[in-house]
Amino acid sequence: MGAGHDHSGAVANAAHRHRGRLWAAFALLAVLMVVEAVAAFTTGSLALLSDAGHMFTDVLGIGMALAAITATRRAGTDPQRTFGLYRLEVLAALANAVLLGAVAVYVLVEAVRRFGEPPEVLAGPMLVVAVLGLLANIVAFALLRAGSKESINLRGAYLEVLGDLLGSLGVIAAALVIAVTDWWWADPLVAVGIGLFILPRTWRLGRAAVRILVQAAPEHLQVTAVHDRLAAVPGVAEVHDLHVWTLTSGMEVASAHLTTDPGVDPGGVLAAARAALHEDFSIDHATLQVEPGASAGVCGKTEW
Repeated sequence: MGAGHDHSGAVANAAHRHRGRLWAAFALLAVLMVVEAVAAFTTGSLALLSDAGHMFTDVLGIGMALAAITATRRAGTDPQRTFGLYRLEVLAALANAVLLGAVAVYVLVEAVRRFGEPPEVLAGPMLVVAVLGLLANIVAFALLRAGSKESINLRGAYLEVLGDLLGSLGVIAAALVIAVTDWWWADPLVAVGIGLFILPRTWRLGRAAVRILVQAAPEHLQVTAVHDRLAAVPGVAEVHDLHVWTLTSGMEVASAHLTTDPGVDPGGVLAAARAALHEDFSIDHATLQVEPGASAGVCGKTEW
């Protein structure tokens, strides 16, 4: 006897609720990205170019997030996709991390090259565009902040916008230093700072996406604790073949076989086990196979 849920339709994905905010942030950053890229080549500023490159990954990442959200909403009618397309959100986050890391490495390499002979930079236009970028990032940051706590995809976009916001502050500082002192090294120095800020956050985002893709147990859940809690359900004699993983942001999934004591009502055990998973671990998507004691060992040992 088993029980499960419709993973594609029972729960509204966290990212869906913030779709309008994603579109607003996408449009705003796309416009500023073009402005920064043109200004970077006009002024000769590597710091501004690095900020434009970072903003490009913001726009691309948010675009992939929107594409993933659209795909997951349309996937529920396909009987061959029993989990829908929720994993597209995670794949978009991983691609986002890879692109962001590539931009950071490029900026670091180019900055090291420029330290030998820093070119002159037009500080005035650089400062104006950096201020516009800062304002755009503040608005985008506010739009994505709430959703970043619920969705790994939105968290990726949020972290990139946060990095861009701090990067814009750095570009503003570099422009002011150059305008006042003509110290050209300020430009590649700020570019290095932006690159070093991006890399560890990119690593954490990529690691979180990979953990989901390899179906590792969520970091905030101890599988042994889930096992012990199910074993403590009245009427359960043994718990085996327990698996806990994350399908997509905010959607933990579990499956297990529960061997029951003789004469126990399997329906009651099933209801109590589902309630325990919901109340203690916030797991609402569980497939539980309830096996009478007489059938213990019939399902055999699973080899992976």
